[in-house]
Amino acid sequence: MAFGWIDEQAEARRRAGLVRTLRPRPADSPLLDLASNDYLGLARHPEVTGGAAEAARTWGGGSTGSRLVTGTTALHTALERALAAFCGFEAALVFSSGYAANLAAVTALGPHGSLIVSDAGNHASLIDGCRLARGERQVVGHADPEAVRKALATHQGPAIVVSDTVFSVDGDRAPLAELAEACREHGAGLVVDDAHGLGVLGDGGRGAPYAAGLAGAGDVVVTATLSKSLGSQGGVVLGPARVIDHLVNAARTFIFDTGLAPAAAGAALAALRLLEREPERAARAREVAAELHARLTAAGLEAVRPDAAVVSVRAPSPEQAVRWAADCRTAGLAVGCFRPPSVPDGISRLRLTARADLSGAEIERAVRVIGETRP
Repeated sequence: MAFGWIDEQAEARRRAGLVRTLRPRPADSPLLDLASNDYLGLARHPEVTGGAAEAARTWGGGSTGSRLVTGTTALHTALERALAAFCGFEAALVFSSGYAANLAAVTALGPHGSLIVSDAGNHASLIDGCRLARGERQVVGHADPEAVRKALATHQGPAIVVSDTVFSVDGDRAPLAELAEACREHGAGLVVDDAHGLGVLGDGGRGAPYAAGLAGAGDVVVTATLSKSLGSQGGVVLGPARVIDHLVNAARTFIFDTGLAPAAAGAALAALRLLEREPERAARAREVAAELHARLTAAGLEAVRPDAAVVSVRAPSPEQAVRWAADCRTAGLAVGCFRPPSVPDGISRLRLTARADLSGAEIERAVRVIGETRP
């Protein structure tokens, strides 16, 4: 029977407690949201939604084609210039998603004959980029610059090192300065995904590479998403102009994909302008993360110290993690639930988002619910 193997895999997932289901949410959900990636609380901000609406009225509901045909508007160009200036890079290129941006950067910069050194804790989009790229791939230990050096020493020719700046599972930060030093010793490029750093780290939220002194470097390329701190949708690659020009001509997820919808571009640009006016939002997100961690550990829970806005709490097993998240939801709190294979170390977790707009009372309520529902 066609696709008969699907039933076997579904049963295996059920036995392992790894079944995933879609859960549509209403527009006016009563839940306290610590599950989304809306780090700065901008997804529903009037200026951001207004920017989306105005862009849709001006440019239409869709971009109408690929960026190289009809899908590039003056709005896309304005967003790219604003992102490059804000993050401190020479140029930027906007994609339809952060996933597409990562696939573009890794595949276009890891051609045949090159070496791609990838952190074991990288996001799935970076992993898929490595798999699709034609270069040789070496996976090294998590956040280990010395392992990166050893891998680069085995190769003669072009090479890139690929890493998240803030890892999405535990929220820990990559040693960017040390990675850049290792790359420069071997003439390699550094490609980092700042999805969880943009809007949270660096001066006024300019990102982890900016904080590490790497903004604008000729050997550093940064990807990011517009769907987290900027409350919109889409992705971006930032770097030297010659790298961006190369992506325009070589990145398949740019050449053959429909351009980012105008509404998303308008929302992201409005959010970026708002963050420029209110840079304290970035610091507040970090403060909330630190407070969540302190309160959770004081309550006897095993929480990982956050380096940005992600706070993870260890769970005993996948099944108990699912039950714990469900019990939190019943008690009015939405939290993320990470289980294998999403977690490379096999340890299931509750994943909490520290939003800049959370009040002290909401933080206290969240910690109380998590503690009362613990397995």
